[in-house]
Amino acid sequence: MPHDLQTALRQHFGHSAFRAGQEQVMAALLAGRSALALFPTSAGKSLCYQLPALLMDGVTLVISPLIALMKDQVEALLARGIAAARLDSSLTAEQAAQVFDDMRNGTLKLLYIAPERLMNENFIERLKRSKIAMMAVDEAHCISEWGHNFRPEYLRLAHVAQELGIQPVLALTATATPSVATDIRRAFGIVEADHVQTTFHRPNLHFRITPCTAKQRLPHLTKLLLKRKVPSIVYVTLQNTAEQVATHLQKSGVNALAYHAGLPDEHRHAAQDAFMSGQTDVIVATIAFGMGIDKSDIRAVYHYNLPKTLENYSQETGRAGRDGKPSVCELLACADDCIVLENFTYGDTPTPQAIRQLLDHLLLSGGEFDVSMYDLSHATDIRPLVIETVITNLELDGILRPLGSFYASYQFRLLQPDQRVLSGHKPERQAFLRRLFQCGKRGTKWTTLNPDEAAAELNEPRDRVLKALTWLQESGDIELKPSGSRQKYRLAEDAHRRDPKEITQKMQQMFAARETRDVERLREVLTFARHRGCLTKWLLNYFGEVMAADCGTCTSCKEREKGANDDSPREIPQSTPPAITTEHVAAVHELLKERHASLRSSRQLARFLCGLTSPATGRERLGRHSSFGLLERIPFADVLAQTDSMLR
Repeated sequence: MPHDLQTALRQHFGHSAFRAGQEQVMAALLAGRSALALFPTSAGKSLCYQLPALLMDGVTLVISPLIALMKDQVEALLARGIAAARLDSSLTAEQAAQVFDDMRNGTLKLLYIAPERLMNENFIERLKRSKIAMMAVDEAHCISEWGHNFRPEYLRLAHVAQELGIQPVLALTATATPSVATDIRRAFGIVEADHVQTTFHRPNLHFRITPCTAKQRLPHLTKLLLKRKVPSIVYVTLQNTAEQVATHLQKSGVNALAYHAGLPDEHRHAAQDAFMSGQTDVIVATIAFGMGIDKSDIRAVYHYNLPKTLENYSQETGRAGRDGKPSVCELLACADDCIVLENFTYGDTPTPQAIRQLLDHLLLSGGEFDVSMYDLSHATDIRPLVIETVITNLELDGILRPLGSFYASYQFRLLQPDQRVLSGHKPERQAFLRRLFQCGKRGTKWTTLNPDEAAAELNEPRDRVLKALTWLQESGDIELKPSGSRQKYRLAEDAHRRDPKEITQKMQQMFAARETRDVERLREVLTFARHRGCLTKWLLNYFGEVMAADCGTCTSCKEREKGANDDSPREIPQSTPPAITTEHVAAVHELLKERHASLRSSRQLARFLCGLTSPATGRERLGRHSSFGLLERIPFADVLAQTDSMLR
């Protein structure tokens, strides 16, 4: 088998040798065993599934939450003549139909999808009819509640893999502490021997800590960028900071552009393309930038604001120096950032009333029921991710059983005349299709069909209705558009015996524990910044790796080299938070006179004043209100105490 791997490596990818750990992972997969590849950024994780996929029978499913990464990888594979495709919301109906054709006839080797697609019953139906070679799960740390980026839909991936009998599974990540790695292995049944971890030490990355006050940061950064003039990323926390810093840098003569999720798609893509092609030297970005960015000559990564966690920091600095040449990772450390970052954490926590409202809706719904996350989110003013977390925990506690997702309705339009679509079918099948078409509500172009209503009217199983629609789409007879995604659940028989008050309390405790954990993670970032010993060694130790000698290149090592023997923690500047003024209070009173439905509770109001959006404020389009973010530099607890007293 190693010989086959070596030959395939040269033939398909033009490489003469494997990187550390790659061959061990591939050998496990080709032997049918699931594996965990814990490799640092740019260490060649993708090849671990791309090469075995070519030697296995069937299609390899690649689960990735990043559309940009999917797009880049698929294009790179196609350029090598490898049959790869992606399914995401940016594809036209014709493009999606072509992917399904290739999947069905066995010509497709790799299919990239987002994790949510595995909750789609139509897609699961297609998978059941396809030969699946294996599943590769990128960003696998998202499965762990101990991880820095927990995503509830990842918990369901293991369940889907078991349900469909997909074996082996490859879990991939660049950021997992020992406890997170244990979670990943447990979820996918990976034995410890098939947990392959390579060193996270990249000697070419030189870690720098520069203590700065909030006022010193911008002039210091400008000076650095004017002096160094190399491809650089500047990471900031807030979208408006990205705009302000980029504008200042441009005026100072630095070739810089802003990048954040609030920009129109075309502006974001233009900024990314300009940076990738070298037209722009510096990109000033929120964490929305960088996932899947494969630019090898980034010489510097600056953290203008503190990162939220050390996992984020490791991922973001890992984008520097992928070509192996010396690169600087400089943190402009100011403890003032803690307030904004902590406020984000507190703002996500739902109130006990909102959790109770959500639980009442779920637990009083009867045996089998379905919900729309979007509708639930707006009804309770809880973010969809938080709702999914509640539901996932109810699943894990055996209170709910997920029955998959479905679309409440489908729209279709015939791509050729009725008679041509029906011709070639047996009379019984023709009669069924004719009746099916009549079930829908006809518009000028599209017919809207509710599968449940159609199934009842036709006295046929819903499954037959869906199979017919899927078959017609695959045959090129209709264009099909699903809408109104809903998740289906079954309530456990003993659910009515469970005390909603007790469950509410348990959920509240869970979110409070998460709050504490997230704040502790932020404190660890400050501990790292203050550390006088070797920074590289400290960071590696956090990820469970022991480094014998000091790196010799970080700030602490350089300070000792110059004779500094100060073992006391490095001082990180922190100013006194601003107070809530009478002007602030007057502005809030004016806001309350507007009587916004989304700002009724003290926590809703506190979130809004700290610059944190919510489903309800989003619906009322309050993001551009003059008071939005009015108190974002003030600790959340202080703002909440103020709003409590004002709403009494």
